[in-house]
Amino acid sequence: MADDSNGAFIRNIAEVPWREFPNHFGGALSKPLVMPETAGSRRIDYRISMYQPMAYVARHHHKVQEQVYHVLDGEGLMEISGKNHVVRKHDVIFLPPGVEHAISNSGLTDLVFLVVTSPVTDDDKPV
Repeated sequence: MADDSNGAFIRNIAEVPWREFPNHFGGALSKPLVMPETAGSRRIDYRISMYQPMAYVARHHHKVQEQVYHVLDGEGLMEISGKNHVVRKHDVIFLPPGVEHAISNSGLTDLVFLVVTSPVTDDDKPV
C-alpha cells in the first residue's frame, strides 16, 4: 500500500484480508477496501464481497444510506421490497434509503460484487 501524507492511498485488493460481517451468513465474505476503520473515510464505505454458493445477507434496510452494488461475477438473487430479482455479471443495483433488501448466491460458483455505501453510518452523523 502506498500512503500519502494527505490521507490518499493506493491499496492492492490482494493485501486486504477477507472478513465476515454481522448478519452475513454461509460464507459471505467482504474485503473492506475503503471505510472509516481501514482508510479514514468519512463519507464512503467501499468493499468487494464474495458469497459462496448459498451464502446470503439477512433482509435489512438503511435509514439514510444509499447503496450501489456492481456484480463482477456469478449469479444471485437480490430481494428488493419483497420481490426477487436475478442478478448476474455486469448488473448494477441502486438502493435508496429505506428500501428493504437482501442478496444471496443462488448459483454454483462464487458471487462477487462491489458495494458502495454513503454515508458510512446509518444515522447521518459524521464519523
